[in-house]
Amino acid sequence: MRAEVQQVADGTYLVHGSHTNWVILTEGDALTLVDTGYPGDRALVLDSLTQVGGSPEAVTAVLITHAHNDHLGSAEHLRAAYGTPVLLHEAEVPHARREFLQQVTVGEVMKNGWRPGVVPWALRAIRNGGTAHVPVSKPEAFPEPDPLDVPGRPVPVHTPGHTDGHVAFHLPEAGVLISGDALVSGHPTSRIEGPQLLPDMFHHERARAVASLDVLAELEGDLMLPGHGPAHRGPLREAALLAKERAL
Repeated sequence: MRAEVQQVADGTYLVHGSHTNWVILTEGDALTLVDTGYPGDRALVLDSLTQVGGSPEAVTAVLITHAHNDHLGSAEHLRAAYGTPVLLHEAEVPHARREFLQQVTVGEVMKNGWRPGVVPWALRAIRNGGTAHVPVSKPEAFPEPDPLDVPGRPVPVHTPGHTDGHVAFHLPEAGVLISGDALVSGHPTSRIEGPQLLPDMFHHERARAVASLDVLAELEGDLMLPGHGPAHRGPLREAALLAKERAL
């Protein structure tokens, strides 16, 4: 099985997994991996590293936008097997340890089962480890100051709402935003195409998620790499404000 790897800018790759994305940033022989898909995506994660000319050993750090299973899936494997640090916002560190879980429940999914696409998505999510217990035993908070001293030099941008410690990663020089689930361009449970918030059931605090779109609207750039959906090209401000308009 091969991962779908798309080079979207110099040293920047968007990878599509099982209804979720991750990003690889390269700098010489070193890599930064942003998110790690579902637990069931591990073979795809490893294949994607190979496709960009790297390996798990070359990953300098794993950056996590937020600690939902479809983004955290292989983080502990990479930490335990290769000693790769797993870095998150300080508010998301206990979430990654699974001291609590801010993730849509099976019950909430069932209540929304009548909505188009929800049942097929849920079945695939469960098959890929969406309800598995995948804590990171030693997650670390991002060091200060920004930008992070890893390949790509991404700047964390706190965008709470989807989870308390959700972050996007901005690459100012490249004009790229790795938006995680704060701003997406599609999802199997949504009929909307283009910039949008995920459906309400996925957010821990929807009002804060809407407010975080204003934070993203202040960033400069013209390429959005979301946690779900295809890459979106166009001014980041317009993408964030369109998503906010659709959410209100």
